[in-house]
Amino acid sequence: MKPKILDAVLALDPNASCSISNGVLDLGENVNNITELQVDAKLVELQAEYDALEYARNRKAEYPDWGSQLNKIYDDGIAKWKSEMVDPIKAKYPKP
Repeated sequence: MKPKILDAVLALDPNASCSISNGVLDLGENVNNITELQVDAKLVELQAEYDALEYARNRKAEYPDWGSQLNKIYDDGIAKWKSEMVDPIKAKYPKP
């Protein structure tokens, strides 16, 4: 799931208690000296990590379910499973 502001706050302080109201971030009392600038920077970092894994999300969405894959292996062997099911998707969505 795409990272949100609260993900950034919790990445900076896993014990943070904060909220968002009308689009305004309230870091609350018990957040360990986190600034909005730090939150913004962490959000950019989390977004970059999320974007870098787009190929993996695309692959996962296109791979057949495990049952179908196991049937392919049983019926045709691992070499055919790899060449006919796995390799085309990996070629369509290569690692960056």
